[in-house]
Amino acid sequence: MGKDVIIACDFASKEETLAFLDKFTGRKPFVKIGMELFYAEGPDIVRELKARGHRIFLDLKLHDIPTTVKKAMAVLSRLDVDMTNLHAAGTSRMMQDALEGLTRPDGSRPLLIAVTQLTSTDSESLKNDILIEKPMEQVVMHYAKTASESGLDGVVCSPLEVKAVKEKCGKTFLTVTPGIRFADGDKGDQKRVTTPALAKELGSDYIVVGRPITKAADPVAAYNECIKQFVD
Repeated sequence: MGKDVIIACDFASKEETLAFLDKFTGRKPFVKIGMELFYAEGPDIVRELKARGHRIFLDLKLHDIPTTVKKAMAVLSRLDVDMTNLHAAGTSRMMQDALEGLTRPDGSRPLLIAVTQLTSTDSESLKNDILIEKPMEQVVMHYAKTASESGLDGVVCSPLEVKAVKEKCGKTFLTVTPGIRFADGDKGDQKRVTTPALAKELGSDYIVVGRPITKAADPVAAYNECIKQFVD
C-alpha cells in the first residue's frame, strides 16, 4: 500500500470544509473527518465527500462496551469510508467485536486501526493522569500487539514509534501517524511530533496533517510540500 498524506479536516461545518477542499482544483486529497465535523454535520458530510471522490478516514475513536461498538461499527460500515478507528484501550474483545460489526455481508470492510496513545499524551501525563507506570513505548507496543492479534489492520501512533511497531507486528501492519509539523512550525498541543520527511524516514504508511495545512496561508502549497517530503 502506497504512502499518502491525509488532511485532517477539523472544521465546524460543511461549508467551511467544502470551501477548503475547493482550493484543491484537479486533486482529491485523502481526508480525515473527525468528531467536530461529524457531530456537526452527521453522515451526510461523509456521503458528500465520497461523492466528490475523496477517500475518507473517519476518525471517531470508538471506545465503549464490545456490544455497543460492534453495533456502531455496523452502522459506519454502510457509509463506505476507507478507514475508521477505535481505542485499543477498549480491550481485545472490543476490537474483535468491532471488526465483526464493521465487516459487511459480502466480506468487505473499511480498514480498521486502533489508537495506541494520543500524540498529545507524554510520559508525564501517562503516569500522572492515566496512572500507567510503564514507559510510553512499552505501552504503545503492547496496545499495537493486542490490536494485531485482534485482527486489526494497523494503529495510530507517533512516527517515533513506527519502527518498533513494525518490528513487533510486521511490515504490513499499517502505521497512521499524526503529530506532523514542519520544522519551523508550532507544535500546538502535540507532544510527540516529527516533520513529514522524518516520518517517511521512520517508515510511516500514512501521515495525518491538520493545522500545518488547514491554517497555512497557502494550504495547497503546504499540502504539496507534505507530498514532496513524504511521498515523492
